[in-house]
Amino acid sequence: MQDRDHDTDQGLLTDEPPLTDERLLTAASPEGDEHSLYLNRELSWLDFNDRVLQLAEDEDVPLLERVKFCAIYTTNLDEYYMVRVAGLRDQIDAGVENPSQDGLIPSETIALIRERVLGQSRRLTDCFEAQLRPALTAHDIRVVGVQELDEERRAELARHFQKAIFPALTPLAVAPGRPFPYISNLSLSLAVLVRDPVNDQTVFARVKVPTEILPRFVTLKQPAPEPALLVPLEDVIAHHLDALFPGMEIADYDVFRVTRDADLEVSDDAADLLQAVEDELRRRRFGEVVRVEVGASCSEQLREELQGLLGVEDDEVYPVDGLLDMGSLWQIVKLPGHAELREEPIVGITHPRLLRHESDRPDVLGAMREGDLLVHHPYVSFATSVERFVEQAVADPNVLAIKQTVYRTSDDSPLVPALIDATERGKQAVALVELQARFDERMNIHWAKALEEAGVHVVYGQPALKTHAKCVLVVRREGDGVRNYVHIGTGNYHSATARLYTDFGLFTTDEQIGADVADMFNYLTGYGRPLHYRKVLMAPNQLREGIVEQIERTIAAHSEGSPARIAMKMNSLVDGRCIRALYRASQAGVRVDLNVRGICCLRPGLGGLSENIRVVSIVGRLLEHSRVYAFERDGEHTIYIASADLMPRNLDHRVELAVPIESEELRAEILDTLERAFADNQSSWDLDGDGVWHRRSPGPSEEPRNLQLELAEIYAARASSERPAEGREATGALGR
Repeated sequence: MQDRDHDTDQGLLTDEPPLTDERLLTAASPEGDEHSLYLNRELSWLDFNDRVLQLAEDEDVPLLERVKFCAIYTTNLDEYYMVRVAGLRDQIDAGVENPSQDGLIPSETIALIRERVLGQSRRLTDCFEAQLRPALTAHDIRVVGVQELDEERRAELARHFQKAIFPALTPLAVAPGRPFPYISNLSLSLAVLVRDPVNDQTVFARVKVPTEILPRFVTLKQPAPEPALLVPLEDVIAHHLDALFPGMEIADYDVFRVTRDADLEVSDDAADLLQAVEDELRRRRFGEVVRVEVGASCSEQLREELQGLLGVEDDEVYPVDGLLDMGSLWQIVKLPGHAELREEPIVGITHPRLLRHESDRPDVLGAMREGDLLVHHPYVSFATSVERFVEQAVADPNVLAIKQTVYRTSDDSPLVPALIDATERGKQAVALVELQARFDERMNIHWAKALEEAGVHVVYGQPALKTHAKCVLVVRREGDGVRNYVHIGTGNYHSATARLYTDFGLFTTDEQIGADVADMFNYLTGYGRPLHYRKVLMAPNQLREGIVEQIERTIAAHSEGSPARIAMKMNSLVDGRCIRALYRASQAGVRVDLNVRGICCLRPGLGGLSENIRVVSIVGRLLEHSRVYAFERDGEHTIYIASADLMPRNLDHRVELAVPIESEELRAEILDTLERAFADNQSSWDLDGDGVWHRRSPGPSEEPRNLQLELAEIYAARASSERPAEGREATGALGR
């Protein structure tokens, strides 16, 4: 699945302190090579996207879901090139060939990336052309080229071209006095060689395929019961190129697509962060080209012409034998009807505790006064929990202040407008807006300006320190004092992704946690140094140290003969210090279970180093996004949920928040989820010590287990007070 909360480090990973535990080096490599402790970060990400591709190839996945995974694979890869590959290119151009923590230098990594991506690209094309397109046709969804149409349909298409497409096109020729036009990032274009038959002069021209304003697939409706025909827009334009170049001969043409460096670089000492980000967004349009995709049938002459005009090297050109930009397949995924070709939707329930009160609507504040409350999205509705929490706070006359972090939010989110409403009702409203949330900068700038105009206190944080923590603080007058009501989550306040990403959220009125969150807001909106927090772990000053300390305490408990285990769930594991601490835990005999959806630089299962560590990845219909850090010592559990992955960017360059789960009941719910994640054998992969992921499947005597389906079943049964089918329970020490 695609993860829009995926901003990536651009710094090298060589600033870690030198490894002092010689046992790790000896176990990893007889030569004592520290680089052999780690897998390559960039290649591990490609392995994650490969797992997405495998779902597109899986015949057991419903047809339109397979098409969706083609689109997700493509958009994931686009962002990877815009950020990660662009960063590697920058290092090469600057002559900085320092090795990453696994020992590969940028030029070596780039070469390996290209090799893997070309192989995956061939598989993607084969999947769509040989499997999905024929299967779609069998279900009356026909994706066809112009040449496959009969004369009547071609005539209809020609009329549509003249009426709706031709007016939106602007052919741009390259000739004396006409420089090569700017090619915008991720735009689809036709490269054309046009010959003048009068003087036999041939020029290069570019025709942009305007997918920003026109659908990628032109729909030709046919009389019932014939299926509609979907024709790629670039194919329609190519068929009518003579209309764009009257009196000329079309000597050659093919389709191409450009990917540019889209990373923002905002100075640490920017005087006006809002203006600095807006300036960078304008410059982003003109980033360096990092990839050019061309049709595999493109002639050598046309490719060389295009490559020379764009100024790219051979290794930056990627031939594609099939449809370019499969991210546009979302148009097909979203076609109305065809329920039989989709997964049955998961509908979030309203948490039963929110309905125990006299109000006819969920009472979040009342439930919080009774004790801590845990929600797990999307199985528990985001609208009736988090959004309802803020809605209640705005309407409550006893609420004095509402403070919220805004990292990513949807354009129709009710949360940000609620802060405006709170201000109009005389409450103090504070929005800590992160302007540098990659690829959501424009949306956040829009909301920031709207909030400021309404009188909300808007703070942008610091240029060098992204605010990635997810929390809402409500200050309510009660008796002769005030009480803090807090929500802390692992995911963004984004109503759309809350239906697609799995995330935990804690509602609590715990005095110390409330004081910690209040201090965090004051630190970020005021002027001062970070404090020592009471219960929460904060990055960049405490989180890594707190996690490593928990690992070391678990090692110590195990060495004293007490049962001990570590279980973690996260998106990515990159940080060298945390990885080495986990290796030490394995060497001490501590069982370590890691559920890592995406990047994993740790090498599990190696004798003498990590034989007690297993790494599992779940990639399925929902994007696994929650971060959980659990430690068992002598039957006692310490559990944190967090906004942070164990990556240098999270631990050193972001404001992150991890909160302890202290309720025994809530800990049991999280532990049960962890155990089910490790038991999954339908949408999970195991990582071996060589960095190879192996897809799991049920053995001959094993029951099929699917984490997401089981949780959907459990929460639906909870809402109706029924037991889940089969009565399945998690197993394992952490789940006791």
